[in-house]
Amino acid sequence: MNPACGAWSLPRPCRVLVLLNPRGGKGKALQLFRSHVQPLLARADVSFTLMLTEHRNHARELVRVEELGRWDALVVMSGDGLMHEVVNGLMERPDWETAIHKPLCSLPAGSGNALAASLNHYAGYEQVTNEDLLTNCTLLLCRRLLAPMNLLSLQTASGLRLFSVLSLAWGFIADVDLESERFRRLGEMRFTLGTFLRLAALRVYKGTLAYLPAEQVVSQGPAPAAVERQNQQGPTDAHLVPLQEPVPPHWTVVPEQDFVLVLALLHTHLSSEMFAAPMGRCPAGTMHLFYVRAGVSRAMLLRLFLAMEKGRHMDYDCPYLVYVPVVAFRLEPKDGKGVFAVDGELMVSEAVQGQVHPDYIWMVSGCVKPPPSQKPQQRALQREHL
Repeated sequence: MNPACGAWSLPRPCRVLVLLNPRGGKGKALQLFRSHVQPLLARADVSFTLMLTEHRNHARELVRVEELGRWDALVVMSGDGLMHEVVNGLMERPDWETAIHKPLCSLPAGSGNALAASLNHYAGYEQVTNEDLLTNCTLLLCRRLLAPMNLLSLQTASGLRLFSVLSLAWGFIADVDLESERFRRLGEMRFTLGTFLRLAALRVYKGTLAYLPAEQVVSQGPAPAAVERQNQQGPTDAHLVPLQEPVPPHWTVVPEQDFVLVLALLHTHLSSEMFAAPMGRCPAGTMHLFYVRAGVSRAMLLRLFLAMEKGRHMDYDCPYLVYVPVVAFRLEPKDGKGVFAVDGELMVSEAVQGQVHPDYIWMVSGCVKPPPSQKPQQRALQREHL
């Protein structure tokens, strides 16, 4: 860490609310909290209140009504799905505009732990898993530094509006993520097993994909005014038009309609052992978009996934694998096959579009100085010069 770096930070002493899923991953989250997290927090003058989630969307319900002023940060100890619940719960509050700026911290105790692995990478740590990753992320909390992160707003054909902190996957990756749920007790090994099972029965998914390249936004200038949404709150998706309308003419429409997978990714990792975006952290307001066209062989797809552990899959220059940085996208499945996984959580297969909102949430991270126009809107934050 650069001792000259000035960064937004949590205060000392610090009070946090810990939301922990005792059934996440291998089911050892509470034990790991007591053995690996609690002693470090005590030494760092971080006091906590621990709340155990009891059912799906429990964390979402809790933060929707919680008195946030009691806490300097919300700490989420589970997999990526629980952070998804927390962020969407904050966005459903009447005071969402201020609530969403409550600092968040990810402590890995699930199966994938992609968000925690990405934050670990941004902090300059080596890629690690399990207890080592948990210790690194706890140390980040003890050091108190904050950084702004992008947020993905999603709209579906059925009128649903939701927010993603990590990814939207369709096709192969989503199927592996969701079909491997029955192997949850294996931890990260569930994804390896799920990959081999899905490769044995490789599918092709029909749909249309369009996107707004990041470079196009720079050349086009400000986005046109967005259509007003009824009975929905949250930031305006200025780059999106209603799903019933064609995408704007300056968007790129992918000519192929047969895919093996589509992945919109906000961060570098897809799990703690899948370095999916070695090109690094996305600039403010952009995300990684990957897609694999039909025709790729099982052998090549396996090589890509095995190489992804070290972030070397792009070295193959596979003609079926396409990558582009984007600010918005639209994906319309055509045959009803496949499912969407949003931050690892199931979503029905229907037309969906999304755009990135730059530096919209604040997370415990490494020494990253925010842009001059950004600062956490939270009374408990203070400026520290380290």
